[in-house]
Amino acid sequence: MTSVTFRDESPGGRATESFTVPGLPGELTVRELIRIRVREEVALHNAKPARRFHGLVQPDGAEADRDGYLLKEARKIDWESQAAVAERAFVANGFVMLVGDVQVEELDELVDLNGDPELVFIRLVPLAGG
Repeated sequence: MTSVTFRDESPGGRATESFTVPGLPGELTVRELIRIRVREEVALHNAKPARRFHGLVQPDGAEADRDGYLLKEARKIDWESQAAVAERAFVANGFVMLVGDVQVEELDELVDLNGDPELVFIRLVPLAGG
């Protein structure tokens, strides 16, 4: 089992958010990693719902702002809907994902997680849905 750090960066390379998920197998697909990332960030939000959501994709009914996404009211978010939007956004080049310094390009690409890698997500366009 390995630990993986998920980190967001601005297109200019500034780190904005990060968190670590322990206990993952040594190899997962890009799709599985995106789903794990979204599940964890939504779980953090849902544990203490607030009006602001910090995540990879914009929830339905939220407005983007510089510090995340602003919901009309504090509420829980459905992680599976968010994950589906994130998968579509990845395919449409809404964000890129780097494993170390290497960009992954396919949802079904296997990623070697041995060595506790850092996964970097860089949003290229505003994302909506979920």
